[in-house]
Amino acid sequence: MKATVQLPLNQNIPESDVAAAIGDTVEFDKPLAPLTSFRTGGPAKYFIAVRSVDEIVRAISGACRLDIPYVLIGGGSNLLISDAGFDGLVIKIAIAGIQLVGETTIECGAGENLMAVVEFAASKSLTGLEFAAGIWGTAGGAVYGNAGAYGGGMSDVVTEVVLIDSEGKTKTRNHEYCRFAYRDSYLKMTKEVIVTVRIKLQKGEPGRIREKIADILADRKTKHPDQLTAGCFFKNIEDPSQPHGKLAAGRLLEEAGAKLLSVGDAEVFEKHANMIVNVGHATSHDIHELATRMKELVRKNSGVELEEEITRIGQF
Repeated sequence: MKATVQLPLNQNIPESDVAAAIGDTVEFDKPLAPLTSFRTGGPAKYFIAVRSVDEIVRAISGACRLDIPYVLIGGGSNLLISDAGFDGLVIKIAIAGIQLVGETTIECGAGENLMAVVEFAASKSLTGLEFAAGIWGTAGGAVYGNAGAYGGGMSDVVTEVVLIDSEGKTKTRNHEYCRFAYRDSYLKMTKEVIVTVRIKLQKGEPGRIREKIADILADRKTKHPDQLTAGCFFKNIEDPSQPHGKLAAGRLLEEAGAKLLSVGDAEVFEKHANMIVNVGHATSHDIHELATRMKELVRKNSGVELEEEITRIGQF
């Protein structure tokens, strides 16, 4: 995925004016590394966590009025932030809350932790979301990127989303509007903000649901690192002849010898060649350089051009 476009700020706006336009809780020179799973990256010139539609609208409209570039983040699990940070406004979507709507539909805030939604579904004996057990990040971020694993994806369960459009208006849109694709959705193009997610599941047997979640978490524990990571760095490749219709990027990376690569404290995970781990004090530049070398290896070995799953913010 391409890095978020960042236009340099050409004016020194008084902090009081920024707070008046964006929100009283705006923070200045906010460290972003602690908000990401890589724990790398520089600060945001401006930062605000928003917990309601009104706060989102105010922050975005205020940024536009002051000509401040802005980006939105969720749980920070799929982000690589430039070591220079972001010279603009970072808006963290923190709208929480989970509730049951009808017998088998869950409604949750976009900022709700995805694993909390999985646990809520299990507590209500609802099946269909077990595939998301162990996926880091928020519900909104998972919908935005159509997160998935173990043969399932958000596109299988999402029925509706409540969005904020570019004019600050809220609207409800159905599954078809999202135009889900592999690790993708139409919402990446429209730049609309996800506020609420509705997920349709089925009644299931509590014991089997818990068992499936436990099995997936146990399997993840054997394959995923304890170190700082963003999970799979590259998308799998469409291939109908492969299981689930995808050729694993990790397989191509392993065949190309990527497990031997490292840059500074950024290393390819020894058990899964499609994961980069921060084993100490890696920088975002280290991770960027390592990813570049990994792609080059695969390109030379198999002719495949790997595409990144992660979102980049700032200049690289």
